[in-house]
Amino acid sequence: MTRSSSSHKGENGTVAVIGGSIHQHGAPLLSALGSEASGVDLIYVAVPMPHAEVAKATCLNFQVHTFGTGNSDLISAADREKILELLATMDAAVIGPGLNMTGKNVTSIMELLEGCPCPVVVDATAIQPKTLRCLTGKQAVITPHLGELERMGLKVGELPETCKKYGCTILLKGPADTVVSPSGEIRTVDGGNAGLTVGGTGDALAGIVAGLLAQKENPVAACIAASTAVKKAGDRLRAKKGFAYTAREVINEIPVLLATLKE
Repeated sequence: MTRSSSSHKGENGTVAVIGGSIHQHGAPLLSALGSEASGVDLIYVAVPMPHAEVAKATCLNFQVHTFGTGNSDLISAADREKILELLATMDAAVIGPGLNMTGKNVTSIMELLEGCPCPVVVDATAIQPKTLRCLTGKQAVITPHLGELERMGLKVGELPETCKKYGCTILLKGPADTVVSPSGEIRTVDGGNAGLTVGGTGDALAGIVAGLLAQKENPVAACIAASTAVKKAGDRLRAKKGFAYTAREVINEIPVLLATLKE
């Protein structure tokens, strides 16, 4: 990716991350940190109201929006309207990490996916049986692990036809990541180690993909670059720390690794 020397703030990518619940504040923030590590200019996070202060403290570059109330993490109709207004100004978004999975909230999430006007990375709670139908005609990347793929009602062998039918890209996470393009082409990304099972690495991966989409990378290339960088980060950290590393440490490795991949 190239960048104009005369560009201004915001012209090199804006990303919104919609996520979090009363008991999960870290997932959307790790996604947002992943987007920051990809090199985007501006990051917006929408989290439940009780987590506004921790979101602000996580990074000075985060512009923090809230949904729900002081004791509720549900996305209301008024919240959806505000979030969709925010998404209309974004280059890419992540929807799903850490969101409450109650039936009423899942309905709100599906409505957000249907209304999302920008390229979107669909992760975690936003991966549901109805997700694909909500993404028709959109530039979308879905990032399931095997359990979430099962929740969608899909099998691995069905992914090429599914991606062709719905025009989406699927990044199936595992010991080897599988990237399936809208044309049904399959790419595999090897590497990494069992330390990457630590909580938050999938959230970070989703954020990196969204950051690359916001910088005009195509979805398949964004998935391959993000997956490769995360796996290489895991390998570098294992050499230094064994398996005792964190998702935040993985994110810290990403800028240099992405720069190396671009060369």
